[in-house]
Amino acid sequence: MTERHRPLADVVLPCLDEAAALPWVLKRIPPGWRAVVVDNGSTDGSAELAASLGAYVVGEPVRGFGAACAAGLRAATAPVVCFCDCDASLDPGLLPSLAQPVLDGEADLVLGRRRPTTRGAWPMHARLANRQLARLIRRRTGLRLHDLGPMRVARREALLDLDLTDRRSGYPLQMVVRAAGAGWRVREVDVPYYPRTGPSKITGTWRGTWHAVRDMRAVLSEPPRRPARVLR
Repeated sequence: MTERHRPLADVVLPCLDEAAALPWVLKRIPPGWRAVVVDNGSTDGSAELAASLGAYVVGEPVRGFGAACAAGLRAATAPVVCFCDCDASLDPGLLPSLAQPVLDGEADLVLGRRRPTTRGAWPMHARLANRQLARLIRRRTGLRLHDLGPMRVARREALLDLDLTDRRSGYPLQMVVRAAGAGWRVREVDVPYYPRTGPSKITGTWRGTWHAVRDMRAVLSEPPRRPARVLR
């Protein structure tokens, strides 16, 4: 891909049976940005639909949220990489506002802090688990975060340098933990959080939430490094 045709940013969208949400999500990708849909074993035609809608589709046969994210990062070519859920719970159209501090050199990692738009958008068990995780992150890294949200932006080369190894639910946490250890400047930006389209594979059930917490506890056992700063 030539510099002239390189996208302004790549948006990595881990995808497992998200055909119902894909049209809305891909329509909201900012102009000049590229949607990188990572199909993680869908059986509902998600990959074919995404390709027909203009997305760059990557297949990742190894199941796991982290595996899909890692495949998307490897496929990215833009200097800035964004991650966003593919279930229509988050609006990719808001990503430029999250990316701006990274582009301006004011932050190294920007996280979208989810703000539910309705009572049913974020199940109580998932919200409580997220709150506890925020406490553990603060204790582990010094980062005073409120949400380990799935919408995030950073520079591609810097992300590759973190050498993220988790291939399950701990991938987003490992990114934050290793960014903190590398002294990254971290910022949170409020983003609206909508009811997802279709059932959740992770936080939709107590069991899924428990497995996610278990994966994340394993990440938190990594040797600590010096804390980063949360920018306000």
